[in-house]
Amino acid sequence: MKRLLSFSFSKIYIIVMILISLLVVGGYFSYAMFTVSKERSNAISIVTGNLTYKLTVDNVESNKLVVGAGETKEFTVTLSNPNNRIARFNFYYLNSLPNGVSAGYIIEDNSNIPPVETGINLEKSGTSGSSNTYKIKVTNSSASSVTISLGVGVGLDYNDLTLPSNGHLFEEYSVPVKDIVLANVGDNGDTYDDGEDTFITGENPNNYIWYSGKLWRAVSVNNKEGTIKLVTQWNISAIPFGTNSVFKGSHMEMWLNDTTVDGFLGNLRDYKDFLVTDAKWNYSSDSRNLGSITKPTGSNIVEDAVGLLNLYEYQTSYKGTTYSEGYLRNYLLWWTLTPYSPSNIRQVSINGTSSNYVSTYAYGVRPSIVLREDVKVVSGDGSENNPYRLLGDNDKDLDGVKLNARYSGEYIRFGNEPNNLYRIVSHEVAGLTKITSAAPLKTSTGSFVTSAFGSNSTFSSTNTIGTFLNGTYINSYLTSGNRNMIVTNNTWYLGTVGVGANYRLTKYTNTSMTGYAKNTTANISLLRLGEQLSGYFEEAGNSRTSIYWLLTPYASNKVWAGGYNGDAIYDTNNYVDISYSIKPALYLKENVIITSGDGTKNNPFTLEL
Repeated sequence: MKRLLSFSFSKIYIIVMILISLLVVGGYFSYAMFTVSKERSNAISIVTGNLTYKLTVDNVESNKLVVGAGETKEFTVTLSNPNNRIARFNFYYLNSLPNGVSAGYIIEDNSNIPPVETGINLEKSGTSGSSNTYKIKVTNSSASSVTISLGVGVGLDYNDLTLPSNGHLFEEYSVPVKDIVLANVGDNGDTYDDGEDTFITGENPNNYIWYSGKLWRAVSVNNKEGTIKLVTQWNISAIPFGTNSVFKGSHMEMWLNDTTVDGFLGNLRDYKDFLVTDAKWNYSSDSRNLGSITKPTGSNIVEDAVGLLNLYEYQTSYKGTTYSEGYLRNYLLWWTLTPYSPSNIRQVSINGTSSNYVSTYAYGVRPSIVLREDVKVVSGDGSENNPYRLLGDNDKDLDGVKLNARYSGEYIRFGNEPNNLYRIVSHEVAGLTKITSAAPLKTSTGSFVTSAFGSNSTFSSTNTIGTFLNGTYINSYLTSGNRNMIVTNNTWYLGTVGVGANYRLTKYTNTSMTGYAKNTTANISLLRLGEQLSGYFEEAGNSRTSIYWLLTPYASNKVWAGGYNGDAIYDTNNYVDISYSIKPALYLKENVIITSGDGTKNNPFTLEL
């Protein structure tokens, strides 16, 4: 009996302990049933059963994003933690996106970046931090409506989450440029397919693109390659085309593809990541009038990263045969690639027609590039005030970034109104930032400030215009904070450039750049012929009062000037005692930093030391 009681008691004890253990484990399971999988160093991933979530799309509980054919829509998606404890969440879309559909997050005020696969913690319900809001943008360029289904993973706050096999994380919104520029030309645009390229046509289509500190227009998409040809909206500079009308080997080809700070390509941002560096440029001749020009079939083709538009491409930008209006007409004079004769080149005139000018003249340059087919748009609608922004060129949170890390053409606030808008020219001196006023100086009433150049064509800090720049300008047009940012005693190059000469002679003694030209020292000076932004400025108007002095002599008593038509002038009016407008150039110190802005004209950088 004693042995039996002892056995029964032991058995009962064991049964009771088992029951207690089951109750404890069962209670745990009732809160969070889980499966386990080994990841990395045997870490445990927990997928909950009873923890829940709340997901709303545009304030309605849903997990669907519906976008019609040819539409782009933005959705506000809110993920909330309804549980009475901290929990971990991730957020994704299910299955692959259909062809022609791009989706991703965009960053706006009061929005969050979606979590990584392992998830983020949200605070318990009813407390601050219990929800996140995401902005999801979807572009559907297909011919059918699409529905994107969303998924949410939820688990205990101390365990990493994983995605299901058909789950995909949202990345920053981007859509191939080729998929959006043709689909979104707007009411003032259209397209024309010549069998090889599809051109954007019309008076003012939505084809503006901001890249590397400059405003561009999308001209065409290659049907086979998906590459996109662009041209700058405004003249960037003005130089003699060359000694004849052949683009290959010309001063123009050299300047456009010069990878030093003295040329155009050297001032583009990460150009190998954005451009087709062996794009084909057709410079076959054509002496016909606009309206009768057909696609050039000649063999005069050169492969370069940067070129110019030929006259066929300019003509094709017009919708129909109305050549007096079209988005490529900007009321300026600028070179095309197309020769008219051995010494004359076809040029677009201010009225939108074509003229023929001698290649040794210095007219405006609108560089053209070809974007790679994999370049993507991350924001913008293609309008002038909201141009497309490219992935990799849409920097955010630039507060504290040094100005010398930024790009030619970007806008900054500097100086007193009405002369407080400037642009980055280049980083000609390592570590420093060369800037120029966006327009020539104006009085408080809006008229241009003018000055004679001096007694001869050699600039100095003590000649007529040099005295103004290094005295009145510094003291009256700039704030004390601006003055502290300026680098003093800079070198300014005074190389003489005759008619038809190479742009490199403004700075060097020869085109191989083995020696520097004559120079002087001053705090403030002017831009040279052929520098970035030494061409047209946007507020010029059709008036000789807006012609402005450049730094470069072309004779002992004459100096080059920037013309209001976007050209560079060396006519009989350029005697040094004539009064022209003033467009200062100066260097800012290495430790000047950005405090706000994104470098566009509508949101220029603000600065401090």
